[in-house]
Amino acid sequence: MASVETPQEQYATKPAAAGRSYWRWHKDDFFPEPSFASWGAYRSALAATPSRLRDRFTGRSTDANELGALRRRSENEMRRCLTWWDLTWFGFGSVIGAGIFVLTGQEAHDHAGPAIVLSYVVSGLSAMLSVFCYTEFAVEIPVAGGSFAYLRVELGDVAAFIAAANLILESIIGTAAVARSWTSYLASLINKPSSALRIHTSLAEGYNELDPVAVVVIAVTATMAILSAKGTSRINWVASAVHVVVILFVIVFGFIHAKPSNLTPFMPHGVPGVFHAAAIVYFAYGGFDNIATMAEETKNPSRDIPLGLLGSMSVITVIYCLMALVLSMMQPYTAIDRSAAYSVAFSNVGMHWAQYVVALGALKGMTTVMLVGALGQARYTTHIARSHIIPPVFALVHPKTGTPVNANILIAICSACIAFFSSLDVLSSLLSISTLFIFMMMATALLVRRYYVRGVTTRTHATRFVVFLLVIIASSAGIAASWGAAPDRWEGYVVLVPAWVLGTLGIQLMVPTARAPKVWGVPLVPWLPSLSIATNLFLMGSLGSVAFVRFGVCTAIMLIYYVLVGLHATYDVAHDEDEGIDYSEDNTAESAGEKATVKTADVEKASAGDGER
Repeated sequence: MASVETPQEQYATKPAAAGRSYWRWHKDDFFPEPSFASWGAYRSALAATPSRLRDRFTGRSTDANELGALRRRSENEMRRCLTWWDLTWFGFGSVIGAGIFVLTGQEAHDHAGPAIVLSYVVSGLSAMLSVFCYTEFAVEIPVAGGSFAYLRVELGDVAAFIAAANLILESIIGTAAVARSWTSYLASLINKPSSALRIHTSLAEGYNELDPVAVVVIAVTATMAILSAKGTSRINWVASAVHVVVILFVIVFGFIHAKPSNLTPFMPHGVPGVFHAAAIVYFAYGGFDNIATMAEETKNPSRDIPLGLLGSMSVITVIYCLMALVLSMMQPYTAIDRSAAYSVAFSNVGMHWAQYVVALGALKGMTTVMLVGALGQARYTTHIARSHIIPPVFALVHPKTGTPVNANILIAICSACIAFFSSLDVLSSLLSISTLFIFMMMATALLVRRYYVRGVTTRTHATRFVVFLLVIIASSAGIAASWGAAPDRWEGYVVLVPAWVLGTLGIQLMVPTARAPKVWGVPLVPWLPSLSIATNLFLMGSLGSVAFVRFGVCTAIMLIYYVLVGLHATYDVAHDEDEGIDYSEDNTAESAGEKATVKTADVEKASAGDGER
């Protein structure tokens, strides 16, 4: 039986791998698992895919495993150097950027009109529900993996992979979208059209403006994030403070030049336009999950994370609503510029010099979004690599900087390639649907955590819980589908809304709580998580068919990767752990290769047996 670590041993700093360089390029550093030791072993692993899928569907991680064994695979510890003050400013830095400065103008002009303020209220309330869920998990499982780690514990490896794939997609697309917005505002700052700094080509619409400036910005922010988490925090303090001053300027002087008559017509495209815009501008709230990934570097997670997450997001929601209202009152919605809305708005009311202040503030805001995003996204990627869903070389923490350099480089290169080609409107709908999907899964995982514990929950109660949970999800999806198909018809809501209420009430009255939060918990469970499921699915249904097609194609590609690579890597790791094999040991590439070769015959035999079953 494997020895059980004490909490002190789990959190103890592990020594750097002696005699090994951080930079590793051997095949066994990328694929150390027995299934990839040879082509014969890989063919045998593929033949056993059905049985391995069944195994991983039922596989679950534990809090202790995420906090202990997985962290050791990074070989060096991330440094605990952040406080609630750092996290609060990271909240400002990671959230206020391209969403408010670019998507506000785009959606007010195209879909919501002056009612864009209601779109921010709707998306803000939905985001706050997700913040509650993230906070409880981050306090109890303070690791770099964020939602990936939480879903791996509660919903299993396959659900965690879907989250992991969408998290990486969200990281890459989010960084690319903000980088392209950065270019637009830089052009505005120097009195050029928003696309003046891009290279125009004859490629398809949406991909025909190449953006080398965005590539440079991504490279610079990634480099800063690589050097030091605490140093990045200090830079973020200064930049965010300047950004807050600019925001106050926009709100105060915007209201001075506001005209109430510009709020008419308030809802030119009706309620559907408001909800469509809400689903798109949800992107503006998406950065808060980066704070949860910094739990591993937080000195006192149980105190600092609730203060940092809930405090920053409450203030940001109010700021967003005020800025959206100001923009709508400064000019008619039809005159709002889609790319640099606030700069052009001040120019149109005669404050030509103010457009430079706004553009500079927007640039600072988007820079901090990318800077904090580079920190959080690399930590997601690090923990995903610790599980071997992607090559474990990306899990390594550099011994000198205490940061995941390889993971930073991976996200930066992929983001730069996307930013070079794709426009913001192509990116934002795909990013929003990915974000909403993950937040819906997080709310589901929180209900599972509270109401189902293996060995504690009886079969009868587990069956009731599953039935009621399926009713909540199905009715929420049905409400979203009814709204998308015919928003003016009310017949479907008469059935679906009561079904959602009954499903939630059923959990509350007929399923006993199996686990209580240790330090900080979401209030009003199961109602708030259930409402989070409903609002996230509703906003997903408001995005339109094109976003779902893109999401479906990306998800299909991700699942192909999982069946061909991720499934077999995680299966090997899970079963090698049962045999006491430690993938965090200091093994040279040669010895890792020898170990995998020794196990190849066992893999082929086991796979043959699985195939027979």
